[in-house]
Amino acid sequence: MSDQQLWRLSATETVAATTAGDITAEAAVGAAIARMNAVNPALNAVVEDLSSEAMERARTLDTARASGATPGPLHGVAVTIKVNVDQKGHATTNGVPALKDMIAPDDAPLVANLQNAGAVVIGRTNTPEFSFRADTDNPLYGRTHNPWGPHVSPGGSSGGAGSAVMAGIGALGHGNDIGGSLRFPAAANGAVTIKSGVGRVPAWNPSQTAERGMLAQAMSVQGLLTRHAADLHLSMPCLIAGDARDPFHAPLPWRGATPDGPIKVGFTKETYEFDLHPEVSLALDTARDALVDAGYEVTEVEPPLLREAALAGYRALMGEVSAMMGPDLRAYGSATLNAIFDEYYDQFPPYEGTELLQMMAKRSHYARVWSLFLEEYPLVLTPFLPQPFFGPDRDAQGPEGVREALGSALWSYSMNFMGLPAGSVPARLAELPKGPQPVNVQIVGQRWREDLVVDACVAIEDRIGAMCVPLWERMG
Repeated sequence: MSDQQLWRLSATETVAATTAGDITAEAAVGAAIARMNAVNPALNAVVEDLSSEAMERARTLDTARASGATPGPLHGVAVTIKVNVDQKGHATTNGVPALKDMIAPDDAPLVANLQNAGAVVIGRTNTPEFSFRADTDNPLYGRTHNPWGPHVSPGGSSGGAGSAVMAGIGALGHGNDIGGSLRFPAAANGAVTIKSGVGRVPAWNPSQTAERGMLAQAMSVQGLLTRHAADLHLSMPCLIAGDARDPFHAPLPWRGATPDGPIKVGFTKETYEFDLHPEVSLALDTARDALVDAGYEVTEVEPPLLREAALAGYRALMGEVSAMMGPDLRAYGSATLNAIFDEYYDQFPPYEGTELLQMMAKRSHYARVWSLFLEEYPLVLTPFLPQPFFGPDRDAQGPEGVREALGSALWSYSMNFMGLPAGSVPARLAELPKGPQPVNVQIVGQRWREDLVVDACVAIEDRIGAMCVPLWERMG
């Protein structure tokens, strides 16, 4: 492989080559930057180019290795950071023009963890305003495009990260997820991700002037989007390293105990009042067959209280958002964002007052029911969305647009409300009238067993292959 093609390497392959001395960190990072320069103008996934400082850091890593320093577990891996998380000396804009000059005084824990492991940040990626859409567009940076083509939204809110990583701009893309913001872009672009359980990845923005609401703390998690499932096993142990600035971080190892015998997987195609698209059904069948062939014991199940937990959770979150962020959304959000929020509030009437407190308390009930369910089925294979991913701006197209883009995502925000880990992995490339696009499935896991979820993602990817291969053939 030529130096110009090193961007194609997975994070795992990159680390193997840089630590063995086959390539330098400078060469690996330089190739990722060259790829960014080639494809990002058409995608607008990276909205702050950090090439100069990235190359300087890569050369520093090479010098340290040559002097005998032990390379870190992510030595020379190019990564991107979403613009809603603090990176020292850079603006944490969250896609909002009013925040364009809010310069971070220090790195967030995840940025420090990635860099301490030897990763190199090459750019910062786009997000919708306040990171609260299932699509990625804002008045500050404009629209991010999906590398599969203009017929598919890049997803949100980590749409810049999903578009970038699948297009070859870094092997790892940071994102976060309060209702699906890692899994939406994974599904849209064909990436792999794990939304970890609450408390797994330390979270804190040093630029914060106030603490987040309790539901935001309980539902929002930090994570990574990758092209290859195995890269999550490489990178997530680095991301979950402890940081005292998050007093509720759970200091647990990435790998748990090895289960005795075949792992039981619950399997469902339930999409409630939403029609299941034939392509999604076929993706679920492929994922099920892959797990069976890999030695899992797959059984069809009826998931308990899923729809109820999902709607209770999102209505509670809307209640907290309305109370704590409502004035800022109205004052600093665009007309488009405020119109979308009006639809959110119509379809998910916010809980208020005592009812909001009651639903926040009832979160434990739903989590308990699912904890018992997951004792029998440590993994559950589910749809993510009932249909292939929607087109750009679908969530801005009135009630039906919001219903398709967010209302149908019951399998997404329910997992945030209950704090359970959930992975997203592509299981089919659908040939649709408007063009080809990936179809992802979701794997839910027991609390603290993100490792088991990623193992299952690896098994599915082993069956169908990494989705970046047909994408790059299409991109040329």
